[in-house]
Order: sequence, then structure tokens, then C-alpha cells
Amino acid sequence: MATARKSGAAKASAASNWRTETLARIRTLISEADPAITEDRKWKKPSNPAGVPTFERDGILLTGETYKDKVKLTFAHGAALADPAKLFNASLDAGTRRAIDIHEDDTLNEKAFKALIKAAVAFNTAKAKPKPAKRKV
Repeated sequence: MATARKSGAAKASAASNWRTETLARIRTLISEADPAITEDRKWKKPSNPAGVPTFERDGILLTGETYKDKVKLTFAHGAALADPAKLFNASLDAGTRRAIDIHEDDTLNEKAFKALIKAAVAFNTAKAKPKPAKRKV
């Protein structure tokens, strides 16, 4: 009986592993697109104590969340970004954000994804308010 439980746990672990690997690959692509992007964990709560991976540069660029059936990458200002490769496939009716849902057998167009990351950085950088110069007294 214990073997059946272990086998079930092993299956669950293997099933969740693709999501972990996908998110790790996304981190690499983000870093390759712009090494100045930082990752933080936001919105920690009892049901998600690790929080949501949040990628930022001059504000939030995107979040990466894992669900049972997908990895969801939500771009904070995705509606303002050109997406010629049509990577956005979720939250298409949202006013500001757009998302990419990646399922287990999906293949991400990595070149187009990096271009989208660069466009998100350019958007955030353009809207960032310049910091006022410190005045000497």
C-alpha cells in the first residue's frame, strides 16, 4: 500500500516538474533578453507561501505563475505591446494586461518571447518618471 502512495506521489512530482522546468527556462530567457531585470516574490499568502514570481524593471513587467495545467505569464502592460508572433493567448479582453498560457506540450517561440520582453522593458522605461536631482544645501 505504501508503494502505491509513493508511486502516486512520484507521478504528481513528475507532473509538476514540467511546470518548474518551464518557469526556469522562462527565467533564463528573461535574463538573456535583459540582464537588468530583477525577480521578486509578491503576494505571499497561506495558500501560496512562496508568493508569485514577479519580474521587474522600472515597474512590473510580468508575473509567472504555475497552475495544475499550465504556466501563466501575465504581462502587466501587455495590451500596449505589439505582439506580431501572437504569443498572447489569454486575457485578450483585459484592458491593460495580456497573458501567455503555456501547457505541457506547448513550444514557446523563444525569439519572439525575448522580443516581447524587450518591448515590455521599453514600455516601462518610457513611462518611468525621472528621479529628481538631489539638491545640495
